Amino acid sequence: MLVSYKWLQDYVDLNGVSAAELAEKITRSGIEVDGVEKLSDGVKDVVVGEVLDCTQHPQADKLKVCKVDIGEGEPVQIICGAPNVAKGQKVPVAKVGAVLPGNFKIKRAKLRGEESNGMICSLQELGFEGKLVPKEFAEGIYVFPADAEVGSDALSLLNMDDEVLELDLTPNRADALSMIGVAYESAAILGETVQLPEISYEASKEKASDYIAVKVEAPKENPLYTAKVIKNVKIGPSPLWMQGRLMSAGIRPHNNVVDITNYILLEYGQPLHAFDYDQFGSKEVVVRLAKEGEKITTLDDAERKLTSDQLVITNGTVPVALAGVMGGADSEVSDETTTILLESAYFTGGSIRRTSKYHGLRSEASSRYEKGVDPNRVKPAAERAAELIAKYAGGEVLEGLVEDDQLTIEPAVVSISLEKVNRVLGTDITSAEVVKIFERLQFDVVVEEDVFTVTVPTRRGDITIEEDLVEEVARLYGYDHLPKTLPRGEATPGGLSKIQEKRRTARGFLEGAGLFQAITYSLTSEEKASMFSIEKRPPVTLSMPMSEERSRLRLSLVPQMLEAISYNVARKNESVALYEIGSVFLNKGEGKQPEEREHIAGAVTGLSVDNAWQGEKKPVDFYVVKGILEGLFKKLGLEEHISWQAVQMDGMHPGRTAEVLLDGEVIGFVGQVHPNLQKDLDLKETYVFEIQAEPVFDYELPELRYVPIPRYPSIARDIALVVDKDVHAATLESIIKDSGRKLLRDVHVFDLYEGKNMEKGKKSIAFSLTYADPERTLTDEEVTKTHEKVLSALKEKAGAELRS
Repeated sequence: MLVSYKWLQDYVDLNGVSAAELAEKITRSGIEVDGVEKLSDGVKDVVVGEVLDCTQHPQADKLKVCKVDIGEGEPVQIICGAPNVAKGQKVPVAKVGAVLPGNFKIKRAKLRGEESNGMICSLQELGFEGKLVPKEFAEGIYVFPADAEVGSDALSLLNMDDEVLELDLTPNRADALSMIGVAYESAAILGETVQLPEISYEASKEKASDYIAVKVEAPKENPLYTAKVIKNVKIGPSPLWMQGRLMSAGIRPHNNVVDITNYILLEYGQPLHAFDYDQFGSKEVVVRLAKEGEKITTLDDAERKLTSDQLVITNGTVPVALAGVMGGADSEVSDETTTILLESAYFTGGSIRRTSKYHGLRSEASSRYEKGVDPNRVKPAAERAAELIAKYAGGEVLEGLVEDDQLTIEPAVVSISLEKVNRVLGTDITSAEVVKIFERLQFDVVVEEDVFTVTVPTRRGDITIEEDLVEEVARLYGYDHLPKTLPRGEATPGGLSKIQEKRRTARGFLEGAGLFQAITYSLTSEEKASMFSIEKRPPVTLSMPMSEERSRLRLSLVPQMLEAISYNVARKNESVALYEIGSVFLNKGEGKQPEEREHIAGAVTGLSVDNAWQGEKKPVDFYVVKGILEGLFKKLGLEEHISWQAVQMDGMHPGRTAEVLLDGEVIGFVGQVHPNLQKDLDLKETYVFEIQAEPVFDYELPELRYVPIPRYPSIARDIALVVDKDVHAATLESIIKDSGRKLLRDVHVFDLYEGKNMEKGKKSIAFSLTYADPERTLTDEEVTKTHEKVLSALKEKAGAELRS
């Protein structure tokens, strides 16, 4: 809400309080003021001038030589390129030495050989936004009314000597969406009274009810509708002071009738609409819900299809306006309009919100209706508008207000005790102080035994319960005056849950391993939705997707990870390593919400080692990515519970892919993306992994126990085993651990050989075994005995032979 400081002074005495000071007081009282703008800041020496003569420039077709009286004796010559400049106009003139926005200084100059002593200005050149400039002056200079005094301050006439406060309102403070509402707030803060505008005009002897009837068929959505009729209206520009106030508030002037309805919108917070009575189409206003599929052409010349829950104003036959949102083009006020049908109504917020959202139309009127208008201002606003139309458009206001009133207005009555006020605020405010605060707010209050019964005006629809009254007392008493106290009672120390700790541990490890976190879309295409999914289910389809590319909920993180890898590689980032901890969505059947599960995924391409100094480069391979996962499981304490198993999957390389098993249950996969898919994505060798986070994070592990560093030496034995090609190293490692359990402390693979001098169908795998006893030094005989037991088990269970 943009609030004119000068305009606000019409309602409340601000003597001795500057705009900046008022803004500070309002902010400290609960409504944040984002800033105070001085409209003429950086602009000076702009006066009203009269164009005495205007001739064509001898050397330029688009320039005019103007003789301009600026109230300083002899006229000055000014060269002007505006297409609308003409003799007899009163115009804003920046004199020599004047300063315009952007620190643009006006100097004497010669334009195509002719001297120019100043500048005839457009409103844009004076600092107004183009969207606020009246359309007739949008492409040229501004022209003042004929009664503007030559030599007077042009900035003052344009209301540029004003300051504007920008209020950042919360949705509950709809009362401050009007100048009168802000006046009540300011008066309460300053301890002043509010002076409301006095409404006075002479009504015609003709009755409005002879010209129009009102019927509301949807009282739930529109409990009150009023109409006035104003004849013999002369459409023209509104007064300059009104145009200035509208532009200061961010509204473009149009004509006197439309400007007055907008002025009342800002003054009272009550939206109005003016129809051309002669184009309305009947002598009856019927407010009803639209018929399904009914159409209307609105003021923006767009044809809109209506639904049965949208409220419309009709002439008894067809819609002529979207209630509270936008009028219809057929009954728009134009230069030929002579009779006005003026609407002022109370529409419920939910109805207006539905219509506004459905059609994508949000206006100053709809935003006020959505938040709630004061029902007691509906009729006064119409009378105030009628007064201004009679005064500034020469209208003849017909007697009476035609209405259909089914609105029950009941101010809220809320009681609260002094004890509760002080207990909640931690203060010792007296009963008299609380009463004074309510009186400053202009709330009616009755006190009985330190219990306040407050009747809240309908303009403050946000106050309905005790706590609202406590807030009013607190903000006007002054938040700065509330005592500072430390919280009392038992405090519960904060901390992370086990799941949160493990999630952070996983994140930290993956980033330490060189992977960067990615956050990708949860929405994908039908083709990609089921790719790489660990659990096979039909994907969830959106009912209103924004595009086919984002029409399904993902079942795997990998497709989006590959999109991110491809995007980076296409931009010359050839070595990319990403991870994501995110959600996938499993279909639970028609009509049911999908099940959301957390997964951990990664994608790596390019070089895993790139040491330029040593000249060492190593591309990513299966074992690098598998090693990342192994390190993660070790960090989470699951190393002994994880196993790996070769598998073939759609989209993955048939010989370089493995399932990840936790205690024998499949929880994910790791491997190389299929070469065909790599080619489609313009990628080189790319490796991915994806595991279910829930079983990993939920796994119950025994408490960690400290193991002392061995005091006794260990003995290492290396073995090279010849086995069939289909025997996995993991199988051999498992056999070694089972058979050497008592003395075996560590085992790991350090070599794999296939090829020359190796029997067909065979391979050699070398292991390093470490034996130790924490209590004593082992003898060679003990180690040999256990080692032979290991070799025997390997031969018996895997057909392994020692390589000679």
